[in-house]
Amino acid sequence: MGASLKDVAALAGVSVKTVSNVVSGSTYVAPPTREKVEQALAELDYRPNLSARNLRQGRTGVIALALPELDAPYFAELTRFVIDAATERGWTTIIEQTDGQPERERQALQGIREQRIDGLIFSPITVGADELAERTDTTALVLLGERVIDGPTHHVAIDNQRAAREVTEHLISLGHTRIAAIGRQTNPSANTAHLRLAGYKEALMAAGLPYDDTLAPPTDSYHRSDGAEIMAQLLAMDTPPQAVFCFNDLLALGAQRTAHTHGLRIPQDVAIAGFDDIEDGRYSTPTLTTVAPDKAQIARVSVQMLEQQIHGRRGIRRPDVREVTAGHRLIIRESTSSKPSAPRPPAPSSA
Repeated sequence: MGASLKDVAALAGVSVKTVSNVVSGSTYVAPPTREKVEQALAELDYRPNLSARNLRQGRTGVIALALPELDAPYFAELTRFVIDAATERGWTTIIEQTDGQPERERQALQGIREQRIDGLIFSPITVGADELAERTDTTALVLLGERVIDGPTHHVAIDNQRAAREVTEHLISLGHTRIAAIGRQTNPSANTAHLRLAGYKEALMAAGLPYDDTLAPPTDSYHRSDGAEIMAQLLAMDTPPQAVFCFNDLLALGAQRTAHTHGLRIPQDVAIAGFDDIEDGRYSTPTLTTVAPDKAQIARVSVQMLEQQIHGRRGIRRPDVREVTAGHRLIIRESTSSKPSAPRPPAPSSA
């Protein structure tokens, strides 16, 4: 058994309440007394019982993160940042994979496998504003991604349309006029894909270049194999593209592989850019030009929003619903330029 508050109080010659105040960080303790208590805490190697404290406060100290695919590198990297931010608060994080299935996403909204959690960070693929309005679970909730924008709950995302426009503008600035896009989706709920396509179109229009549907074939998923398959279709055209903007880095890595098997040099014969700044793209050959969402900021703000809601349920403060746009930056690497430039400054964020 570890030392208790009573043990520390006896050693320091103070009350249990005084020890509790020191442990909780209260300012209402005289410096000499605080020093005595801290010495006793160190001598007894006191460790606070976080589970008991959370239960007394009506909380569990556990949050959940529900994501579509845990093996997608973007989500894996984001998960690490969420866990780090939660750990700083003494919270445990449980992970739920929904596979983007409507029923599993609805179950996540109504509670993670009957486990008692204090808050949920959720990146939905299928559920929308209607399901959120019908939600009966009162657990603190923060949404990620673009499935629901301006909805009834806290939300964190980047400006996908602006970011996609910046990538396409970069390709245009290199002199490319025939630029393909890999990642267009026909599903009306695929808001991320629609926003990235809109940014791509905006850049073309601003440069006086026509949008050609055949240069943006639809794809149902965003894996390496999809990028490789669509790239093969593009290279089979009578006039293949000079550059390709892929809506995520996995698509871009697949596209790069197909270009190599066709004997093409990147970027001399075809330039390729991605989105997400996953680690694989930093070590691919050539390294991959990409958009880097500020994953650390997304995680930090999401956890902060949960914390505010959790405290609000105890009467401290119940914040209004907030929409936060996290920052991003365009990182130019070898796949579009033989002389990579320094990353552009991060786009402004509304944290």
